[in-house]
Amino acid sequence: MSIKERLRLDTDPVFLIDGSSFLHRSYHANPDLKRSDGFPTNALYGVLRVLLRLLREEKPKYVGFFLDGPKPTFRHELFPAYKANRPKMPEPLAKQIAPLLRAVELMGLTPAVSDGVEADDCIASLAAAFKDRRPVVIVASDKDLKQCLDENVVLWDPASKQDKVTTRADLLAETGLTPGQWADFQALTGDSTDNIPGLPGVGPKTALKLLADFPSLEALRAHLAELPEKLRAKVDGRLDDLFLYRELTRMKTDVLPGTRLEDLAPKPADLGAFADFLREYEFRSMLRDLPRTDGIPPAAVPLPEEQAKPGKPRQQQFSLFDAPAPKPAGPPLDVPERAPKALPSCTGKHLGLVPVEGGFRLGLDGHEYFCPGPAAELAPILSRARSLAVPGLQDLLRADDAWRAVPLAAWFDCSLAAYLLNPEDRNYSWERLRQSLNQDVQAEEIHPESQGLAALAFRRNTAPRLEAAGLDRLMRTLELPLVPVLVDMERAGIAIDRKAFSGFLDEVGGQIEALTARILELAGESFNVRSSPQTAVVLFQKLGLKPAGKTPGGALSTSNDVLERLAGQHPIVDAILEFRMLEKLRSTYLEPLPRLAGEDGRIHTHFNQLATATGRLSSSGPNLQNIPVRGPQGQRMRACFTAGTGNLLASADYSQVELRVLAHFSKDRNLIEAFARDEDIHARTAAILFDKEPAQVTPDERRNAKTINFGLIYGMGPQKLARELSISMNQAKEFIERYFARLTTLRDFYENLVEEAGRNGFVTTLAGRRRLLPELGSRNQQLASQARRQAINTVIQGSAADIIKMAMLAVAADQELRALNARLILQIHDELVLEAPAVNIEAAGTRLRRIMQNVARLDAPLKVDLGTGRTWAEAH
Repeated sequence: MSIKERLRLDTDPVFLIDGSSFLHRSYHANPDLKRSDGFPTNALYGVLRVLLRLLREEKPKYVGFFLDGPKPTFRHELFPAYKANRPKMPEPLAKQIAPLLRAVELMGLTPAVSDGVEADDCIASLAAAFKDRRPVVIVASDKDLKQCLDENVVLWDPASKQDKVTTRADLLAETGLTPGQWADFQALTGDSTDNIPGLPGVGPKTALKLLADFPSLEALRAHLAELPEKLRAKVDGRLDDLFLYRELTRMKTDVLPGTRLEDLAPKPADLGAFADFLREYEFRSMLRDLPRTDGIPPAAVPLPEEQAKPGKPRQQQFSLFDAPAPKPAGPPLDVPERAPKALPSCTGKHLGLVPVEGGFRLGLDGHEYFCPGPAAELAPILSRARSLAVPGLQDLLRADDAWRAVPLAAWFDCSLAAYLLNPEDRNYSWERLRQSLNQDVQAEEIHPESQGLAALAFRRNTAPRLEAAGLDRLMRTLELPLVPVLVDMERAGIAIDRKAFSGFLDEVGGQIEALTARILELAGESFNVRSSPQTAVVLFQKLGLKPAGKTPGGALSTSNDVLERLAGQHPIVDAILEFRMLEKLRSTYLEPLPRLAGEDGRIHTHFNQLATATGRLSSSGPNLQNIPVRGPQGQRMRACFTAGTGNLLASADYSQVELRVLAHFSKDRNLIEAFARDEDIHARTAAILFDKEPAQVTPDERRNAKTINFGLIYGMGPQKLARELSISMNQAKEFIERYFARLTTLRDFYENLVEEAGRNGFVTTLAGRRRLLPELGSRNQQLASQARRQAINTVIQGSAADIIKMAMLAVAADQELRALNARLILQIHDELVLEAPAVNIEAAGTRLRRIMQNVARLDAPLKVDLGTGRTWAEAH
């Protein structure tokens, strides 16, 4: 559906495109995209995809395309530090500007490169000039342009996953601000991406509150005396700065005077030259999408509306504004059936293999075959192949062990490759990967029924990208070898004690009944404790507690986060929190888990390699990764899991592995020395923070140090730290400042890591795992801040994930453990659980710990806590 249809417009809109925002986003989102000679094409590709979609689906009558110019703007004259923190445009990105401008012109558009102002100023000026005559759609992702919103002006981000459209009403509903207040808001909060400081100590919430009371900086200045003393102290003496910051963030509306609507009318696209351009830059998928008819290639032709000249025959005409001709499916694919032994020779060749109903599809030497199997006959034949591309190796091995006859080095797992290249996608199904072939820049056209050839094509297109991204070694040495290990663990499962489950369930059920009665008594009326709306009525209307948050739909929230902030204000709050904890225990674990055990009395979870952006494993069916760990409930829960008859469990858990990884990467002397001496790392940190000897540190000081040590790994900001430590926001900020002032090596590490990630567009872990972070360069401060937190978290948590995977491979391959008849059955975050005969468990546990502690050499030595026992609780 076009934007015109979505917004129910009765007049063709003017499209104003912020080319710079898409240029930078695409550059970071596709870092490995290059022409065969190495010329970078990632930014070019992303912008052209957006433009082609807009031209094809919107058929615009008026389009403006704008790029930021290379020279300083008037804002640099007003404020020399403006954007001073931004690195110089990377050379690979700069190289793509000239080709982009050429391509835009070939598409029939007239690009405008700003001079002395920014592209946003050009867009804001034309939006103001034309909005009274036509609807205006600003195609951009820049939050600064929200100040252009009006009754007849909307923002559209077609490159976002949500395909988001923002209207003036949306802005008002989300923030309570009008577009005219947006520059005032940004002046107060500042913008780190543009190096605009804002008002110290004032975040978005405070800024919104100020603007709700005083709708502009002028009103704020006029009523300064009415501000609370604490807030007045922040504003007093800084008003001139705020007015300057507003001038920096406010879009100009007097740029490009004299521009007529007709100047934005697209010209006829030179399809022949544009097709040559796409061939030159090897954009095959876009070339396939160019409109054409049978036998007629794209050519330089006028728009369909133009009439042929008198006396000359009218020629066939095409335009980028036309939808591409649908690709013919072709005649039904002739797929000959072959028994395994009747297949052509596979020796030394690349094959594609896809399991289908009744057998397998094979792509081999440009032909598609159907083979009914069985796997036991087919696998030895295919084992002679040079490579075997499959949608997912784990599914094949789960279905039949016969596939282990194929050497591990021959497999190419398409879903795993796609995951490693882009771990944010979340969908690596074969259907999705086949669809991606049609959008692939360099993919050849494959008949829609040719699944085996599609797998082959996917490997052919993806393997060079893995190599270019430095991910091939990670796939070959860590992720692929891990697949059979995970399948073995799934088959092994873990035994459960049904009597323990039943007894714990009865106990929890009784506690839930007693708590329900207590809650109703405290409420003074009967209501459904499981109903959030009914709970909200009791808490906020009947008992008069002050609401502490709202749901996305605007209702008063009773989430656990909200209730934890209300804890202690009324006994009912603590009772409801305890009720919810027990109810989750009952409904999530105690009732369903025994039903999921197989006939062997063991639970067989599925381990997922493709679920997290940091590389951590997850589990499902059921999820054993989130079994409660701490407190009496965690111990009781783990006591329900046990070893099989005649066996015991050994649980080996890495001690503070993420902090050790942080010490290794940062080279912080204090952390490294503390770990080398096996000191209490949190007490050591607290001693540095509070100028004390470690022995003098109080429990509260140690707790504070522990919170910040772990919190900063996960990107914790002052707001969350304030909540965690029950201190004010200012105290939290001061605490973080002191932490980095004393631990300067850590501060430098974090800053350098984010700076390097901004240059590269990604971060890498210990084993070379990579996470793309295109939003690091975003002008949206919230997105950029989130990307900075993800950069730090991915390097630390992702490296910890690499280490536990290395340990799993080493444990599975260890001959000593095999001789002890010990087998790996569970991986839970930083913990491995092994099962072995009771007589061997001590030796197996000792060997397990030794392997885990020596699997990676870090500057801060790895340490493993080991326990053994009949139940998981005893062993952990």
